[in-house]
Order: sequence, then structure tokens, then C-alpha cells
Amino acid sequence: MSTAARTGTAAEPAIQVTDLVKTYGEVSALKGISFEVARGEVLGLLGPNGSGKTTTVTLLSTLQRPTSGSARICGNDVVARAGRVRELVSLTGQYAALDEGLTTVENLSVFGRLTGLRGRALHTRIDELVEQFDLGTARDRRVGALSGGMQRRVDIASALVTRPEVLFLDEPTTGLDPRSRAAVWDTVAALRGDGITVLLTTQYLEEADRLADHIVMLNQGSVVAAGTPGRLKQQVGAAVCEVTLVERDVTAAVLGLLADLELVEAPTDGTASGSQAHPRLVVRAPNGMSTVSEVITRLEKASIDVVDIGLRQPSLDEVFLQLTESPR
Repeated sequence: MSTAARTGTAAEPAIQVTDLVKTYGEVSALKGISFEVARGEVLGLLGPNGSGKTTTVTLLSTLQRPTSGSARICGNDVVARAGRVRELVSLTGQYAALDEGLTTVENLSVFGRLTGLRGRALHTRIDELVEQFDLGTARDRRVGALSGGMQRRVDIASALVTRPEVLFLDEPTTGLDPRSRAAVWDTVAALRGDGITVLLTTQYLEEADRLADHIVMLNQGSVVAAGTPGRLKQQVGAAVCEVTLVERDVTAAVLGLLADLELVEAPTDGTASGSQAHPRLVVRAPNGMSTVSEVITRLEKASIDVVDIGLRQPSLDEVFLQLTESPR
């Protein structure tokens, strides 16, 4: 039987959420959210603590039932066909679900047996995962002796012993150092290359910006924005021109030269790491590089030196803060 036949038609979204509601007594964790994820894509589900990210994951993975609304995984309703959905998905929580007293291979073997793998097929799959996740040095070491980043890679590998159609990663890099976080990012990027659909919840904006094809932002149980990272950044406004000056005593003159432009950030003043910082100002750049060129021309005519000048798009952090700073 083909994969398309097993999991629905290729045209169907991997994840389809429609007016999903979840309440706990008087508390509304989700207030009718809707979104879709195409097959083979990475969706970043963002939001502050309590926004409904983990609740969404538990509903989609059949760990809880929705109060109302619907959700489908590869065309299968998460309530009516919960058993089938469990065959199609895999989940890693915020903390590695591993037995620290067992080795990497032993943990992978346990998960494999739980999913029905035995004998040569299981050993072959374990060897593939050890190679894919670069776990050779950790193969025969107790998981409790591994670094946090390595433990997380073993945890994700265990979720892939039987290849899922959809993988839920609930804040997979929480508590990891930057090097370990980058290693997990590489792992998630590789999953996309293998055609696995990934729903990633995270509070790291850089993580979502780097990994996600599309983003859904939640706040207090509601969707406040959805789209590609680039499109969401455009919602904040036009690009900006950042200027870092050499001398502090020319800031007043520069403000006069750029008085007809919208000031986004006034010249900073203070110290950085114990030494005097260069003053920096930011102005709106509605015409992109043309605005930057105009700023450069004005500063050159006034013989004002700069450390740096450039054009940048609004960051995903700015989008996140703007859309979640007030109750919806």
C-alpha cells in the first residue's frame, strides 16, 4: 500500500486545525484556533507562557480531547480516529523522556520494541539513527552521563525509530547552551529534508526564524498572527536604517541632518562592557536602500564619520513583542 493511501491524499494538509477550543472549568486554554501545515513543512508555534502552545500539541497528539472544534492529522480526525493518529505521529516533550540508567542503544531499543520493531529490522534502524544523529561516541554510554544537547538528540532519535508522518517538538532546546541548541537546529533541518512534517513550539525567536517555513503566534489561547517569517516581519513596518557614529558630540548635528526622517530609536548613550559605547540611532527606511544612500550622502557632505551603517528588516522579536504585549 502506498504512503498516500495509508495517510490520505498528498493534497491534504499534514495538520488541519479548525476552531479548536479547550477549556478547563472556567479557564479557556484555547479559544477557537485554526491553522494548517502542509506536508514536509516546519511550523513554528510561538507564544508566551500560558498562550496555549503545549495544550495544542497535547490535543493534536491525542493526549487530550478538545472541548469543541476539530483537528486532523493526514486526514484523520484526532478524536474519531485517535488510534490511527497515534500511528502517524511522534512527540518529544520539553524534557528528554529517556531512562538515564540505560545506554543510548538500549534506550533506542526500548522505543523500537514499544512500536513493534524486533530483530534485524530493529538493529538496522538503530544503526541508521546512530549515524544520522552523530551518536557514535554516545552509542554505548549511559544517557545520564551525556550532555544536555546529546540527550536531546537521543530523545529526538527515539521519536523516529518508527518514521512518523508528523513530529511534535515541544520546546526541544529549553535549557540548552548555544552549541547544543545549534546541534538540535541542524537535526530539525535534516528532518525537513527527509520529508517529515514538524510542529515546533518554542520561545526562542531566532529558532523559529531559522527553522520554520511558517509561523503561528498564539496569545492567551488565540491566534494573533500567522504567515512566513518574512511576511510577519513586514507587518511591523518598513525596514530601518541603523547608523553607528564614531563621535558622541555630533549626535545633535546628525539628528538635524535627518530631521525629515522618522526616528525609530534615538542615539544611545552610556557604556558597554565598561567602555564608552559608540552612539547609535535608527531611522525608518521606507525606500529601502535609497533611504540608506540618502543618509550616507548627507553624512558625507557634513564630514561625519560612522562606524557602521546599514539596512535591516524588523526582527521577529519585534513582531512577537508588538503582537503579544497586550491582551487580545
